[in-house]
Amino acid sequence: MNSIITDTYAVHFNQVAYTHLNEHLAKKHYSKVFILVDENTHEHCLPQFMAQITVACDFEIIEIESGEINKNINTCTQVWEVLSELDADRKSLMINLGGGVVTDLGGFVASTFKRGIAFINVPTTLLAMVDASVGGKTGVDLGPLKNQIGVINQPEMVLVIPPFLKTLEERQLHSGYAEMLKHGLIQDANYWSTLKTVSSFDALDALIYDSVVIKNKVVLQDPTEQNLRKILNFGHTLGHAVESYFLESETHETLLHGEAIAIGMILEAYLSYKCTSLPKEQLEDIKTTFLERYKSVAFNNSDIETILSLLKFDKKNSHGNINFVLLNEIGKPVIDIQIPEELFQEAFAYYKV
Repeated sequence: MNSIITDTYAVHFNQVAYTHLNEHLAKKHYSKVFILVDENTHEHCLPQFMAQITVACDFEIIEIESGEINKNINTCTQVWEVLSELDADRKSLMINLGGGVVTDLGGFVASTFKRGIAFINVPTTLLAMVDASVGGKTGVDLGPLKNQIGVINQPEMVLVIPPFLKTLEERQLHSGYAEMLKHGLIQDANYWSTLKTVSSFDALDALIYDSVVIKNKVVLQDPTEQNLRKILNFGHTLGHAVESYFLESETHETLLHGEAIAIGMILEAYLSYKCTSLPKEQLEDIKTTFLERYKSVAFNNSDIETILSLLKFDKKNSHGNINFVLLNEIGKPVIDIQIPEELFQEAFAYYKV
């Protein structure tokens, strides 16, 4: 499986990834190497990762608590303080070994500590492999509001090692798979059709590779999300609002990112049917596909009202307008679409049926 080359770094796969990492560590002679983990990756991933390191380095392990609820500036402060206490300098390296929370937060911490130290992402969840670790977006949440604080800064490299997926519960795999399905919806109808037929997560290597290729193709054309890269946010305008609401709710179970985005993609597919040219049969295909894989969530009127109030915080908004990514058809997205407010309620009604 060939490495995927971007303008500034490469994504390496499987055992070859360790070869590239060891060569990089030998060449760079970092003053210290910090490995950021959470309690899960510390136990289940770090031992097998360290067993593949053949270069003598001054390693330090930093552990944070897992979960989106800990992806905030307070956790960043704790990591910055540990880096300072352990004498990190501008020639240090941060390796982020974990899922999207670890890679997003770790990239942000590295990008801002002493005005920036080098970092490498080693995603251990499917979501991080196909989405969070690739493209240079780093950041943390502001309260329940997703990814409000951050910078776009590229890693030294990304190492995608699918055997780490064996440490995950199936729910986490489904969460990442939602982003892969999104890649088909926004770029490749044939890929969407292929993904719909997958019934097992036992052999995902080739599909992970295809998803990284799709995301990298988009990011290369628009690295700072001025235009085209916005298409990667299909399902995320309403999906992030749903995720934020459930993160703070005292009466609802917290949703994983992919679970919320799956809901968002059904809602935004309906908006596409009403506002762009998405054919009815493709709308039904999208809804059926997601509801077969993701448990339906019940929303009451109060839930919907609060979720809609969170739309004003979406990062794609401009000049007071809420901007959506919609589909003209599967594989053909369109950006910066504004929606009549009455259609939001219609979209939730369509999701419920």
